[in-house]
Amino acid sequence: MAVVVPIMAQYLPIANFHMDSASAGQQQVERKSTAKLDEILSIEKQVQEKWNQQHIFEEDAPSDTKQPKYMVTFPYPYMNGTLHLGHTFSLSKCEFAVGYQRMQGKKCLFPFGLHCTGMPIKACADKLTREIADFGYPPQFPPEEEEEKEEVSEVIIKDKSKGKKSKVKAKTGGLKYQWQIMAAMGFKDEEIKPFCDVQHWLEYFPPKAKSDLIKMGLKADWRRTFITTDVNPFYDSFVRWQFIRLKERNKIKFGKRHTIFSPKDGQPCMDHDRSTGEGVGPQEYTLIKLKVLEPYPSKFSKLKGKNIFLVAATLRPETMFGQTNIWVRPDMKYIAHELKNGDVFVCTRRSARNMAYQGFTKEDGKINVLVELVGQDIMGVALSGPLTSYKKIYTLPMLTIKEDKGTGVVTSVPSDAPDDFAALRDLKNKQPFREKYGLKDEMVLPYDPVPIIDVPEFGNLCAVTVCEQMKIQSQNDKDQLQEAKEKVYLKGFYEGIMIVPEYKGQQVQAVKKPIQKKMVDAGEAVIYFEPEKKVMSRSADECVVALCDQWYLEYGEKTWRDLATKALSNIDTYSEDCRRNFLSTLDWLKEHACSRSYGLGTKLPWDEQYLIESLSDSTIYMAYYTIAHLLQGGVFDGQSPSPVGIKPEQMTPEIWDYIFFKGVQFPKSTKIPRNVLDKLKKEFEYWYPVDLRVSGKDLVPNHLTYYIYNHCAIWPNDSSKWPKSIRANGHILLNSEKMSKSTGNFLSLSEAINKFSADGMRLALADAGDTMEDANFVEKMADAGLLRLYTYLEWVKEILATTELMRTSKTLTISDKIFDSEMNKAINETKGHYEKMLYKEALKTGFFEYQALRDKYREYEMTGMNSDLIFKFIRTQTLMLSPICPHICEHVWGLLGNKGSIMNESWPVSGPVDEKLIQMSQYLISSAHDFRVRLKQLTAPGKGKKLPGKPTHATVWIAKSFPPWQVTVLTSLKTLYEKNNGFPDNKVIAAELKDKKELDKYKKKVMPFVQATKDNFEKIGSKALQLAMDFDEKEVITIYHQYLVTTLDLEGLDVKFSDDGDGKIKDDCTPGKPYIVYRIETSVTVQCINPQAYSGLFEVALPVFEDDTKVKVLTRLMKTDRSKMKDTKQIKLMMYSDFDKNSRTIPDYNNIEKGLVDVPENVIFNLTTDSVLMQTNGQKKEFGRKLIYIVK
Repeated sequence: MAVVVPIMAQYLPIANFHMDSASAGQQQVERKSTAKLDEILSIEKQVQEKWNQQHIFEEDAPSDTKQPKYMVTFPYPYMNGTLHLGHTFSLSKCEFAVGYQRMQGKKCLFPFGLHCTGMPIKACADKLTREIADFGYPPQFPPEEEEEKEEVSEVIIKDKSKGKKSKVKAKTGGLKYQWQIMAAMGFKDEEIKPFCDVQHWLEYFPPKAKSDLIKMGLKADWRRTFITTDVNPFYDSFVRWQFIRLKERNKIKFGKRHTIFSPKDGQPCMDHDRSTGEGVGPQEYTLIKLKVLEPYPSKFSKLKGKNIFLVAATLRPETMFGQTNIWVRPDMKYIAHELKNGDVFVCTRRSARNMAYQGFTKEDGKINVLVELVGQDIMGVALSGPLTSYKKIYTLPMLTIKEDKGTGVVTSVPSDAPDDFAALRDLKNKQPFREKYGLKDEMVLPYDPVPIIDVPEFGNLCAVTVCEQMKIQSQNDKDQLQEAKEKVYLKGFYEGIMIVPEYKGQQVQAVKKPIQKKMVDAGEAVIYFEPEKKVMSRSADECVVALCDQWYLEYGEKTWRDLATKALSNIDTYSEDCRRNFLSTLDWLKEHACSRSYGLGTKLPWDEQYLIESLSDSTIYMAYYTIAHLLQGGVFDGQSPSPVGIKPEQMTPEIWDYIFFKGVQFPKSTKIPRNVLDKLKKEFEYWYPVDLRVSGKDLVPNHLTYYIYNHCAIWPNDSSKWPKSIRANGHILLNSEKMSKSTGNFLSLSEAINKFSADGMRLALADAGDTMEDANFVEKMADAGLLRLYTYLEWVKEILATTELMRTSKTLTISDKIFDSEMNKAINETKGHYEKMLYKEALKTGFFEYQALRDKYREYEMTGMNSDLIFKFIRTQTLMLSPICPHICEHVWGLLGNKGSIMNESWPVSGPVDEKLIQMSQYLISSAHDFRVRLKQLTAPGKGKKLPGKPTHATVWIAKSFPPWQVTVLTSLKTLYEKNNGFPDNKVIAAELKDKKELDKYKKKVMPFVQATKDNFEKIGSKALQLAMDFDEKEVITIYHQYLVTTLDLEGLDVKFSDDGDGKIKDDCTPGKPYIVYRIETSVTVQCINPQAYSGLFEVALPVFEDDTKVKVLTRLMKTDRSKMKDTKQIKLMMYSDFDKNSRTIPDYNNIEKGLVDVPENVIFNLTTDSVLMQTNGQKKEFGRKLIYIVK
């Protein structure tokens, strides 16, 4: 008697075969040897030599200027060290884009310059010189005293507009001396000493960067590379021309800007003038004005009639909506000092000293102190603050406030600041604590955290959530509170969404400046600066931030801003978040200082005591790329003779005008031949504008916005030269953590290549992420990627060596047709992802899932793979992967017999896509998967109904239509979806369905079916609401009968319609949901004997089932030893001609078939209670339950 257990198989789409970074990170990929890595590195070196010899990536303007082009640029990296993975992640977006656009038939230009302008190189060189002077050569540094750990009151959001200095600590591990930093980079003492000369930096790091980028496989035209500063006379001339024109057009002004300043010395204190604090710049704060309400405390009695404000310095003005109180330290010294407008500010003397040099006071540098006090004197004072929903707030005690940062007055936002929440909770919970400082209950107890920002993972009270999650008990849990701040602060700023009505739905980082501006304009706040960290001059003076005369670019001026806004409207930003960030920046951005007194760079043409600073010489240099190869010929500093015979001094402003501007007359005074200048002009006119610029998102509010502004200023009447698209990406994490040398979590570009190969690294970079959120480079993913690439290469070699074993028939099976259609669909989808610069998705559909399509085809096609389709797969796979992994693809392309480079090939042309075939494939995948899952449930130990043994047979039940009650539900869901443009809440759906009489008997089943349908809709879309399938389910199961029997390890499987089943089957079996019943059928064991001497084949006890055919028995026999029996045609099945006589005769090994006859081809085996019969042509015969098999 058969044991029957039913199971349904849900119809689902193809499983996602892509391994995401998170799961990859959990894999334990142990590299036991480097043989595979070494082979791929060897291939990469050969491929790069081939590209170099063929000048593959060198492009010149063609004679036919109508040929489509694509110019891409990346912000040139700073040359005070080697390139690292952060650089590589951003520039990989350019790299992949160029690879793809080449395949679209465009001439692609990717020039790559190297930046040396600014203070860091000069400061580092000077520091080395001082360290030798102070400590000898090699320097013998004094024993380091352990520095007191800095208390961090606020997690700082770095302002990347201040240049590259902020990155130094992460790159160097926070070492104190420059000599130590260089040693940590791997330099020996004798190698460090030459770096005392700034010129050595310019000669050492640029070639190293170029070498590393070549090893990466960068598709750059290296003839167009250069370094900046006046060391390069051609680039120097270009920058001078740009600034001459900007000043003529009234874009540059002279005025006061915030600068690190030594009051004692009476002048700006640049890096070389400092004993401590090198690299420290001004930090902008918003001073929140909190008006002291009358009656004033006794300390302010003589200030009656004056407006008194406690001023709190904050980096997060957008959080002021959540203020509940103000913190002061009871024992800290404060002053009340008078401003030039008569208002009184209460703050520390140190912060007042900074204010005195920023135009706050009547006399520059002088503080008019009205009252001296301590925090306890103003404890419990009533205040009114801007934006907060509380009409009155109070000063409360916080014991951890530091005097060396901010004003000593701290605004409290317990909804988003863990410190504030912990301190406020302590005061609420501890009455003695309140009494100690004379605080009344009404000053503390009514004030609860106010939800203002929704933060992913932490909700709209993120500080409350994180403190509860980390079980922080009080404000004394300092280490835990610091960790809590680090968890929520940056996440809140970069990913938080405002929920206050006026800014609801907007990103926090986008509204920071508009909210600051609103408060400043309303007189509720002022802008204040102080040094990022303590700076001491060589004269032992603590420096302040002062307003000093400087040249500046007048960004924000209305006419100029309107032009920049117009330009932005035509720029593709690839995401609305990026566009909103640009618009927000244009709304708040004001003047930017463009001059410096110290560092490297180009001198300001009209005021040569100043240098043009590093962000200001970096806005339109992309135009210089278009002609750099003709001026410099790939020589970094432009000191070699020009390929076209031009001398730097010949490049006058009029020459630059002629090259870059339309309608300009040829300069008559020049000795440069006109045909030479026309060649330069042609290059510029062909390649410009920039089609794509890629950068990190942190450059949107500075460099990238300046880039737009300056293009509009230089080409105000020629919008054809304005940027076409800007792609901003997130930062790169390494193994889910911030990169930092101090923690050891750091990878340079060369280290990543040596560790994973260029293509292994590139694959992991593509898989790391595409959005403006931070991406994650997972080393185990890179390892896994390397193995995938190696495996693909080895498989291609294997296919090429065994081509003759594949099926060559031109008649396609269903599996052939499905595979072809799925390839065509994937080619189209992958192209769409490349177009949108979604490289993680392109890698998913064009490699991970594409490989899975092949694996599925190999598994499902029982007659062998079709040769033409497999070579189509290899060709298209290699082409689609080539933008991301060009080296391995170039190598495979050569193995296929192609003579030319894959870099010159077009995107593969896809054929027709038959969606019906693809649906059939998805149906089969999901059904087979669920059949296997259920089979495991039936046979694995544990709870639930089990079979007494391994099932031998199964029946698949298929529904022709849905039961009437389900038709009613589906029809109603479709109507609701179309009416609401989406599914309404389940309560609405339930209300819609409750009055339908045909559902009365099925009330308990209706909503579970609704939810199952909605879940299915998420996976397969509107097809989940169809009342019938687009294909014949029975046909699919029948076509893949042998595959299902094999994969489920069954002896037989039949297909029936649910109409013929019992009530449960009729109720539960629906279209797209085959219902499977496993069973164990009776069998009789037959002995199969192999008489061949030394064959390695033995006697096999083989089960035989009712109605077995000869083919079924041979297939079952073949499974017992696939190493020797690969095809049933190899096996000759025989039986004794006279069982009773011949079965007892000793075999004749010289004639092993003696006494045997062939088992007929059309035989059917029948079982009786104690024997097995052979039925042939209607006649049944016993054969003694022994068969002989001979393998050819």
